[in-house]
Amino acid sequence: MAMIVNGERIEDQDIRQEVERLRPSYEQVFADDEPAMREARLLDWSKENIIERVLLRQEAKKNGAQIPASDVEVALTKLKEQYEKPQELYEDFHVDSDEKIRELIELQMKVQHKINDIYAAVPEPAESEIREYYDQNRERFQAGEQVRIAHIVKYVNWQTDETAAFEAITRAHDELQRGTPFEAVVDKYTDCADSGGDLGYVVPGQLVEEFEDVVFNLSVGQVSDVFRTRFGFHVAKVYDRKPPAVPPLQEIRRQVTEEVKEHKREQALGDYLDKLRSQATVAEV
Repeated sequence: MAMIVNGERIEDQDIRQEVERLRPSYEQVFADDEPAMREARLLDWSKENIIERVLLRQEAKKNGAQIPASDVEVALTKLKEQYEKPQELYEDFHVDSDEKIRELIELQMKVQHKINDIYAAVPEPAESEIREYYDQNRERFQAGEQVRIAHIVKYVNWQTDETAAFEAITRAHDELQRGTPFEAVVDKYTDCADSGGDLGYVVPGQLVEEFEDVVFNLSVGQVSDVFRTRFGFHVAKVYDRKPPAVPPLQEIRRQVTEEVKEHKREQALGDYLDKLRSQATVAEV
């Protein structure tokens, strides 16, 4: 089924392509819905997505900023660099000439300018908005367990082969077993002595998996056995552990503020599209 949006025809094929584009994420989120209901809702969402894009494009074309021809040429040159043959470029954009591609590029630039203007008009978030967003989304900001660790590392590379690296790290581990302080052994053996090998507090997902598999299973004060990662051989020590917790607002203010800004921008764009939609003539044919 095709649609007419302010006199512009949208073919059924375009709607079906949007359905398939949205399907993977949509079906994951609404996996528990009855299939027929899920499919009907997916079709409705796809239509609305297309309608909004068409309305924004129409408005940008009618009332958008003037785009310098030089900007269009620069964009076209960069686009051509991605293709070996001009015909491949034409096929991807369903056109038959550079002039038609210039028109598409200019229109897309107009659309982006329109979106940027909408975003630019959004005021900076007030302190009350930042605090409210933080309070309502505390679970999103919860940091996982934190472990403060230090390590001794012998890299395996063009300078040090596997055998030499393993022998060196074994000597370091033997000294630790005999009671030599970890900090003294680090300075003597490690290939990365910055801050005495101290990596500070880390959370799961921050380091390579084979390193985390060891250090997150150590107790405070415990020193690991020798273990291998893709970088070389290590011995690690855990100095402290912190349970999962929500950081205070002052520690993550920049992140929270940026999220509030993004939310306000998307709301402004949504309101603008709703206004265009309320004034549009849309019919299915």
